[in-house]
Amino acid sequence: MSALPARYRTYPAGAARVSPVLRTAAAYAWRLLVVAAVAYGVFVVLGRFHEIGLAVFLGLVATALLRPPTDLLARWIPRPLAVACALIGSIVLVLGALAFVGETVASQWTDLIAEFRDGLARIEPWLERAPFRLDPHALSDLQARIGSYLSSHRSTLLDTAVTGAGRLVQALTVIALALFCSVFFIHSGDRQWAWFCAQFPVDARQRLGDAGRAAWRTFTGYTHGIVLVAATNAVLVCVALLLLGVPLAVPLALLEFFAAFIPLIGSPVALAVAAVVALAVKGPLVAGLVVVLIVVIGQIEGHLLHPLVMSWAVSLHPVVVALSVIAGAIAAGVVGAVVAVPLVSVLWSVRQTLRASASGSGPGP
Repeated sequence: MSALPARYRTYPAGAARVSPVLRTAAAYAWRLLVVAAVAYGVFVVLGRFHEIGLAVFLGLVATALLRPPTDLLARWIPRPLAVACALIGSIVLVLGALAFVGETVASQWTDLIAEFRDGLARIEPWLERAPFRLDPHALSDLQARIGSYLSSHRSTLLDTAVTGAGRLVQALTVIALALFCSVFFIHSGDRQWAWFCAQFPVDARQRLGDAGRAAWRTFTGYTHGIVLVAATNAVLVCVALLLLGVPLAVPLALLEFFAAFIPLIGSPVALAVAAVVALAVKGPLVAGLVVVLIVVIGQIEGHLLHPLVMSWAVSLHPVVVALSVIAGAIAAGVVGAVVAVPLVSVLWSVRQTLRASASGSGPGP
């Protein structure tokens, strides 16, 4: 019997043959199911307490940005005072920038409304010609419908405004908790992490410490890199819009700065807003130049800034970045889109570090 080819052999009942491929696939399948169940539980918990998770994330971002200047100030003054100076200085800087933007918008608002009306009047005849062939009364009908909608849904809009006020209170609460967390993270985050690692068995502390250092190194590198990329984009947009004579150049540049925190998607959306403003105020030619600006800045960001600034901190394929952003946006909206890439980067860094540690080659990069 043993001399027969494998396809002619008979097997006793119960000794079913299982393909090695199927056995391997089944082994991976149940492990993936366990991982998926754990991930689902984590997302359920985070969804239930998303304000706390967001506050901790913002506190970590503030720590990554303010820890270096705090360490520098702590060489000459006591560390608690250095932490207070760094936090108060950053708050004053942010509030000053927002006040400047608000003053700019307020000073140009009246002129901007008039320019918008004139721009719409210029655009309408242009849209009526080929190739658009827009109905001559389309824009006026649209304005009338918007006015009618606002009049008939005044109570609904009021309820929405009240809900927005409640969300503003939530946002202020998250910001206050983030500042509270950042104070302790900046002051003694290393001691807090050492205490956390000490709660685990001795044989796990080394690997946990290596993973934590790799995660923090990746997170700080990503934070510094994305801030530098966003600031560069904002400066380029501001200079270009000022040269083109587009109004609200500074507020639009600030919008570009915050939008750049959503990789691949945020910057084009912010520049699309600038293109709409340019179309309404300056006409199709300037709007076309702003569209060209979208392409140029996208090329600079994708082929120069990201490879030079962020490649040493984040080694993710652009497809992974795009999928992470979309998945984060689906799961948690704008906040999820912002958090997705640093989260995936940190997890990948931890995985590489633990894998290197398990193979005996020491902690990963």
